[in-house]
Amino acid sequence: MNAVHLLPPDGPVRATIPLASSKSESNRALILDALTGFQCDLHNLSTARDTQTMIRLLKSDDAVADVLDAGTTMRFLTAYFVVTGQQKTLTGTPRMCERPIGMLVDALRTLGADIEYIRNEGYPPLKINGFSASGTNRVSIRGDVSSQYISALIMIAPSLPDGLTLTLTGDIGSRPYIEMTMAQMRVFGADVTADWDAKTITVAPGAYQPCTYAVESDWSGASYWYSVVALAEQGSVIELLGLKEKSLQGDSAIVDIMRPLGVESSFTDRGVLLTQKPAETALAWDFTNCPDLAQTVAACCGALKADLTLTGIESLKIKETDRVAALQAELQKIGAELVEVETNTRYVVRQLATAPEGTPAIETYDDHRMAMAFAPVAMRQAVVIEEPGVVAKSYPSFWEDFARITAVETVVA
Repeated sequence: MNAVHLLPPDGPVRATIPLASSKSESNRALILDALTGFQCDLHNLSTARDTQTMIRLLKSDDAVADVLDAGTTMRFLTAYFVVTGQQKTLTGTPRMCERPIGMLVDALRTLGADIEYIRNEGYPPLKINGFSASGTNRVSIRGDVSSQYISALIMIAPSLPDGLTLTLTGDIGSRPYIEMTMAQMRVFGADVTADWDAKTITVAPGAYQPCTYAVESDWSGASYWYSVVALAEQGSVIELLGLKEKSLQGDSAIVDIMRPLGVESSFTDRGVLLTQKPAETALAWDFTNCPDLAQTVAACCGALKADLTLTGIESLKIKETDRVAALQAELQKIGAELVEVETNTRYVVRQLATAPEGTPAIETYDDHRMAMAFAPVAMRQAVVIEEPGVVAKSYPSFWEDFARITAVETVVA
């Protein structure tokens, strides 16, 4: 087993971090470029494994497309291979094949896709046999399960004979990610509108237009540095490069979430400057629109000894791991707990009466966000992060960047 041993820094933290590019924006841009026939000029694409997997599979003529553990890649490519009439088998890691995809497949079948489940109904691996337009351009899908299903459908919609009218049923989760997809589609020439009151998205038919597109730095990756500043010694300052104040990314909500936890954001022509201010002792936040931030904020509050009430984290149970269960196990190691106070609806992070002794060893569960969410705990105490290589999924240079602020010792057991 590999691990990294992180030690608290000697004094306040001061660093400039060249953030990784957004894999969310990159993966959408790659699909949109592919739908132009690969005629676009894309800049600052993410080096994350998920994005590199997308690039590799879009260029591959192989009959089998193995997405590894990349959920976005699985969902986007399923729709892309359908609308482009490719015959493909889509598979991934064992955990990937436990993550549901039935709602997306049902919607694609309504539009005319011929898709088979190879093993278990509703789950990968899938066999895509082709596409013949069904004659309908109206589809309904739940809005509260995965915004990636919705993004996958609307991105291919201009290529459908009559476009698409997509009705979202129930609550709408991760809406900023849907809006990000729509904004990128418009850059590439699509006519897409949303009526959020009526819960419908309408996409007109018509080809995407080749364009030049530059990807912003990753706000999800920025969140870990916000946590660092919240937990670091007073006088700490971190500058994050490549971020925009008016971002397409939903995880830019970290600016508002972390303000009560003692982090102030000042935007510059290079990015954002993080400074400290007095922190509050409690926070309540609805993570419906930014579920990927929940682990970071939970771990930060656990180490900061601030009470946290979380809602809108239902989707965490079907991510790279069951992130709710993982947080419940690992927060105990730093003297906190995650308690479910309303079934699958409301949770609280609070302090244990007695904190465990010794250096906590945090398991990462093949989940990149578990590793990075708990790394900032090292601002307060030594911590071991097991299997640190999982960060390659979204932020390959994370440990190199973390070494700018404190000691990162590799341990091989």
